[in-house]
Amino acid sequence: MTTPDISFEFFPPQSLEASFRLWDTVQTLAPLAPRFVSVTYGAGGTTRDLTREAVATLHNSSGLNVAAHLTCVNATKAETLAIADQFAEAGVREIVALRGDPPKGAAGFEPHPDGYANSVELIAALAERDQFSIRVGAYPDRHPEATSARADVDWLKRKLDAGADEALTQFFFEADTFLRFRDDCAKAGIDTSRITPGILPIENWKGARNFAKRCGTTIPAWIDDAFDKAIRDGREDLLATALCTELCSDLMDNGVDKLHFYTLNRPELTRDVCFALGITPDVSLENVA
Repeated sequence: MTTPDISFEFFPPQSLEASFRLWDTVQTLAPLAPRFVSVTYGAGGTTRDLTREAVATLHNSSGLNVAAHLTCVNATKAETLAIADQFAEAGVREIVALRGDPPKGAAGFEPHPDGYANSVELIAALAERDQFSIRVGAYPDRHPEATSARADVDWLKRKLDAGADEALTQFFFEADTFLRFRDDCAKAGIDTSRITPGILPIENWKGARNFAKRCGTTIPAWIDDAFDKAIRDGREDLLATALCTELCSDLMDNGVDKLHFYTLNRPELTRDVCFALGITPDVSLENVA
């Protein structure tokens, strides 16, 4: 079995303790030689400055290829592009371009009067500058705001046609969910080699379940039952590792050669799954930072 190319998502720290945890996460996962790592934005752009600082620090200190999340929430077009320029000036050449979640408590996304109305407009503006490789989001399960599953496919095609290079999917719990989505994308004329599945190692089932409900991710009843029993028996970590490894293996058996892990800045389970998939540390990266 050929090992896949991997990438990792981190979120920016909001405290000193969280800063240490992020750095521990980077040092744990960097030896696995990811093709890139990404740093998220908070809902409503609340971590914009923290993201910029974390991206610059990782870019300068880690030796990793760092991708910065960029959204158009609560910002004018000029403000959004100014942030992109700051990333470019720092040497960052990778952007994950997203519309972004509305601020907490908001009824829904409302474009800034002088801002980009959606992710497609943001992608087109970034592509016109020709400074970045651009990644975007995709949704194997229906996005909560989508009118249909087909609308998610059509919207992804618009993003790629606007200039995006690659799509990273929302996480899912069963391989068939991604494979059906991939088939639908192929029927729509999308080059499916540009779609990378997003993987969420389940560090805490209650948290992952709540996260899935907010994202519109389907929660299979059998996983609920399995974690109920595993938590009762003290085997939650073992089950999480086995399920994530099996999910990745099933995807690889069906031609997937890239995986993007949502680490939640907790690296151990992600590392263990990568080991199980045959991804071994690159000695040259063991002493990063």
